[in-house]
Formats: sequence, C-alpha cells, structure tokens
Amino acid sequence: MASVLHLSDVSFVRNSNVILNSVSWTVEAEDRWVILGPNGAGKTTLLQLAAALTHPSSGTVTVLGNTLGKVDLFELRPRVGFASSALASRIPRTENVVDAVLTAAYSVTGRWREQYEDVDLRRARRVLGEWKLDALADRPFGRLSDGEQKRVQIARAVMTDPELLLLDEPAASLDLGAREELVQLLSGYASAKDAPAMVMVTHHVEEIPPGFDKAMLLSGGEIVAAGAIDEVLTSQNVSETFGLPLEISKQDGRYSARAS
Repeated sequence: MASVLHLSDVSFVRNSNVILNSVSWTVEAEDRWVILGPNGAGKTTLLQLAAALTHPSSGTVTVLGNTLGKVDLFELRPRVGFASSALASRIPRTENVVDAVLTAAYSVTGRWREQYEDVDLRRARRVLGEWKLDALADRPFGRLSDGEQKRVQIARAVMTDPELLLLDEPAASLDLGAREELVQLLSGYASAKDAPAMVMVTHHVEEIPPGFDKAMLLSGGEIVAAGAIDEVLTSQNVSETFGLPLEISKQDGRYSARAS
C-alpha cells in the first residue's frame, strides 16, 4: 500500500500555544481513519495540515508524495477533498446545490466566470445522486437543512475524485435521523473499492461509520493511541483521552460510550 499522508515529528504552535506536539502518523491509500478527542485536542489543526491549508511549525508533512513547503499548493489541494463547517460558511446561501458542488472543479465557492465542460456537470449530478441530493440540485444552498448541507459539503469534497478525503465533524449538529442517514452513506462510501483514503474527525464514537478500520485518540496535541480501531477504542484509552471514566461497547459494527 502507498502512503498518501505522512507526518514526521510535527508540531504546531499558535500565539505561543502548542496545538500539536511531536505528532508522527501515516495514512495508507486504503486506510479509513477516525480521529477522536476533546475540544482543543488539535484535531482540526491536524486535518488542516493534511489538507495543505497550513504549514507545521516544525517537522515534516508529506501529502500525496509532496512535502509541504516544497510544492505548488494550488496543484496539490484539488487532489485532496476537504469537508468542514468552515467551508459551508463560504458557500453563498443563494448558490444552487449543483453549482456548490460543481465549483469544486476550480476550488472556488460561488460561480463567477468559470467555464465548465459537460463532463463536469454530469459528474456533479452523478455525485449528487450518490449522496441522495439529486432532488435538491436546483435548490439554494441556504435553504437546506443541516443534514442536507453536510451532505453537499461531502459531495463537493468528492467531486474532483480526490486521492485523500478529509471530513471534519461531518455529523456535528445533526438530529438523530440525519446522523444515521449520513453514517449509513459514509459507511457505504468507505466500503467502495474505488474510494480514496479517508480521515474523519468526530467527538462521538456513535458517529463512526462501519467500515472505518483505524482510529487515533488525540489529547492536548499528543497521540494517546493510534492503530487498528478495535485495539484503540478501549474503555481505558478513551477514558484517558477524555479525562473521565468511560465504558466503550460495540454492537453490529457500531460503537457507543457512557460514563462508567
């Protein structure tokens, strides 16, 4: 398997605050990673490094064979799909859903004077169908529910056939029904043979889709545990990560947590 992401002794400091401290981590082409940790653990910063949206304070980040600081980021970024709530805030509320997805081809948010080929439009509509959004193609993005907006973000992220897909809390703020629908869709996508390497950040083990096989627990900018998901998501490891006695259980491929 080929490595699509490699962090070597990476630290990130902002305003004298250490966000990540000496993190080393590798993602292979067929990996499905989930990253969990409390607020302020450094999860989002880790994804931003993986998405080539920022540079480390020290250490080396290699994305798709390219070392940050030695690569044209405008050529690299379209090869990485990234879905986050921060992106959603940049999509014009009046933008039609199909255009919100289509503009990923140019790495912009909001149509202006770009010229798209028919193959781009067909691709966008096919992706909308895969994420159960085809009926909403002509609806303004700002009129969608939270769950629908989350799925549009993911559809946009996969529009360019990325080699690495990064999801920053894709189920955050969703109601139970919308969460379960998204978890089911993500599980199906993760199981597809042609799906890219995937990394998903979440706060809750209940949001982990079946099919994700690796896990990292992050706390205080440092890795508590990382590796095969069943070996990492133990009651002891998760309790240490969140600073609270927790009991982790698994049934039918889904995890749950409660205070012990």
